[in-house]
Amino acid sequence: MLGPIAVAVVVGVLGWAYQALKPRPPKICGSRNGPPVTSPRVKLSDGRYLAYREIGTPKEEAKYRVIVIHGFDTSKDLNLPIPQELIEELKIYFLFYDRAGYGESDPNPSRSVKSEALDIQELADQLQIGSRFYVIGISMGAYPAWGCLRYIPHRLSGASLVVPFVHYWWHSFPSRLLREAFGKLLAPDQWTFRVAHHAPWLLYWWMTQKWFTSLSMMAGDMRIFSPGDLEIIKSCGDKINLCQMH
Repeated sequence: MLGPIAVAVVVGVLGWAYQALKPRPPKICGSRNGPPVTSPRVKLSDGRYLAYREIGTPKEEAKYRVIVIHGFDTSKDLNLPIPQELIEELKIYFLFYDRAGYGESDPNPSRSVKSEALDIQELADQLQIGSRFYVIGISMGAYPAWGCLRYIPHRLSGASLVVPFVHYWWHSFPSRLLREAFGKLLAPDQWTFRVAHHAPWLLYWWMTQKWFTSLSMMAGDMRIFSPGDLEIIKSCGDKINLCQMH
């Protein structure tokens, strides 16, 4: 009697674990059961769509053409607190886009650092913003910017990595400095990086479970900011997303 019960319990636990570890199927924007498409999009060579937003000086007249790469928990609709007067004075064209799987852009199951860079290149070509452009990668959006430096450097006029997420196991960086930087993270953030590095197959469950805080920025924990950061946040009010400042 105990044998069948034990088997049933094991099967039940395994079934629960499988469901907890497996990401849910995405709801594709514009599909039958998916959210509506409300933004302009381009169709990439592999059939995926990328949504985008343009602001600033018209690209035909712009002196600087800048592609902004959003981070975690944000999208092409993130707000950069740049004065309109400065945009007009310097003749800046900004192109924001939803990275694959974010906002109204289709997911890419084969996403990689290289694929992110090639998405940016194809987006720039389809919108005809020119043979060279600038990229700004914010937070987790810094790794696609690095991908541009690595895979399409000939297309770049410049690149900026703003508060980038750091690979704390990067062999090319001094180990002492990495340990020091890692030690300054809040405990939930340390555990999230450990899970992502040592057990990536567990990351979906870790980010969706409700027992522990996974990322301090998602919980709105203000301890991650310095006094100077807090002053900037206070001055910006609701014009800026805390996640894009992390």
